[in-house]
Amino acid sequence: MNAVPFVAAACWDLALGEPPSCFHPTVWAGRTAAALERVAFRLSPPGQLLFGAAVAGGLPTLAFGLARWATGQRRPLWLRSLMAVWLLKSSFAVRMLLREGGAVAEALQRGDEAMARERLRSLVSRRTEHLDRAHIASAAVESLAENVTDSFVAPWMFAAMAGVPAAIAYRVVNTLDSLWGYHGRYEYLGKTAARLDDALNYVPARLAALLLAAAAGGRGWPALRTAWREHRRTESPNAGWTMATAAGALGVWLEKPGAYRLGGGRAPDVWTVRKAQRLGARAAFFAAVLTALLSARTLRGWT
Repeated sequence: MNAVPFVAAACWDLALGEPPSCFHPTVWAGRTAAALERVAFRLSPPGQLLFGAAVAGGLPTLAFGLARWATGQRRPLWLRSLMAVWLLKSSFAVRMLLREGGAVAEALQRGDEAMARERLRSLVSRRTEHLDRAHIASAAVESLAENVTDSFVAPWMFAAMAGVPAAIAYRVVNTLDSLWGYHGRYEYLGKTAARLDDALNYVPARLAALLLAAAAGGRGWPALRTAWREHRRTESPNAGWTMATAAGALGVWLEKPGAYRLGGGRAPDVWTVRKAQRLGARAAFFAAVLTALLSARTLRGWT
């Protein structure tokens, strides 16, 4: 990947946010998964497992191939540059992540807990109707921290190291995991997508934790100590790294009742969510600088 399309995609995200749904490859992947899901649930559990594995392998491969074709050297420079910017922007979302976290904080600040729970549903998959103020704030901070990996560090890392098609393929895997990677109804269908997402996020999650610690300034070492000590408390092998880092950086506990508790100190509140937004924004800046530096090495390939 070249640094110029990356900078253009980052500016697009900051200025405009997400492309319209009808032009958004991630939305296309989600709709394709929804259509395939109707077929999958007619199968037996072993059939669902095989079907899910085929989709988890096939759909990202198809996305990779189409993105590689669209950005190939045979295309005119202006066209492949335009396609690279559009596809790359579709693979990450900084503005939307921070905006949704801010929406929860604004509702809490107004004292409108019902609205805060409603806006929280765009960030988390857990049930929100019985969460008190502290656990609403906790869930928002957890999601902001975890999505530092999913929303920008991982797609940027794959783009910098292996090109825009790799970022799109990653986003398709991540989308399948977000739709199917759950116990219960999706136990068999989503198993391969969940495991593949875990594997792809192994390095990016740890890099994201380092970026969050760097963004925490003077709280960086406490954040890293918390992450090292407590990252295994979550079921996910990756999410605990960034969530525990955020808990240590912010000096609060973060808890999903019945599942895990990270950090210590005071209970999270609306100001904790605001601080988590700023922490995520600084981490995004550091990640963007790192990605641009890594991407600059391929500049000559686009001229």
